[in-house]
Parts: sequence; structure tokens; C-alpha cells
Amino acid sequence: MIIIKRILVVLILIIAIVLIAAYFMPKEYAIQREIVIDKPADSVFKYVRYLKNQNQFSVWANIDPKMKLTYKGTDGTVGSISSWESKVKEVGIGEQEITKITEGKRIDFALRFKEPMNDTAVGFMSTDAIAGNQTKVKWGINGVFPYPMNIMMPMMNMDKMIGKDLDKGLENLKEQMEK
Repeated sequence: MIIIKRILVVLILIIAIVLIAAYFMPKEYAIQREIVIDKPADSVFKYVRYLKNQNQFSVWANIDPKMKLTYKGTDGTVGSISSWESKVKEVGIGEQEITKITEGKRIDFALRFKEPMNDTAVGFMSTDAIAGNQTKVKWGINGVFPYPMNIMMPMMNMDKMIGKDLDKGLENLKEQMEK
């Protein structure tokens, strides 16, 4: 009986330490990548504002060729939604909605993931002219890990996980735009 009590006390202490540590860990993540594309900013912006076009260069959209895609609203306008459904775990089920457009400069969107886990994030794509025929494109995603799940953030390395996919997606975009 004493052994069981000691085991319980140790388990309670471990859980308490984890919960206390999680309280002090960051809860938010922000990942951003950028690339320079040899095309004018207006033509790059006109391309990336459409959700159907984003599915052409996004790494996640290209993981599952059998993924079911549906669109609601007028693509390229605030309120338009691209939904996806895949049996592939890395893709899952979710949707992206355009929430704000700063004409010629930036598109903001909401990401709602339903499977494999229920989560939300926000993202953006921006275009800035840096020379007559060059455009800097930034792509970012921000989210929150609720307490106490945020204890996993240092182990997950969100910047590395999501960042490599943003880098590859931007490389795909550059390749498509510079053809």
C-alpha cells in the first residue's frame, strides 16, 4: 500500500510539474517565409489571390492527388472558401477562407482544420514590388496551442515543420510564375 501511495505522489508531482511548465511556455506560433519572383507585383498578386491557384503551388494540396476540393463563393474575393477532404493524414479535412484583401498587396485568410485534429489558424500572402520586374512574396501562418497542449511546442518545432512546406510552396509558385 505504501508503494502505491508513493507512486501516486510521484505521478501527481510529475503532472504538476508539466502543467506548471506549460503555463510558462509560449502558446502562439508565427511562421513566415519569403521569396523573390521575377515577375511584376500586380501579376503575382492577381495569381495568388485565387484559392484555386493557391492549390496549384501549395505543398499540402499536392500530397493527395485524389483529394476532394470544393469551392464556395466567388474565388479571389472576401468570403470565398476552398474546402478539402483527404484520407491522407497529412492533409486531412479542412477549409481556407479569404477574410481580407488589401488590393494589390495582401490576402488574409482563416484556416479551419477539422481532421486529423480540430484547430484554427490565420495566414496571409503578401506581394511587394522590389524592382520593375521583381516581387517579394511573403507567406505566413499564425496559430495558438491552447494550454496545456502548448507543452508540446518545443518538441514539435512548428517553424521547421510548417516552414519547410511554405518554402517549397513558394518555390513552386516561383517556378510557375517564371515559366
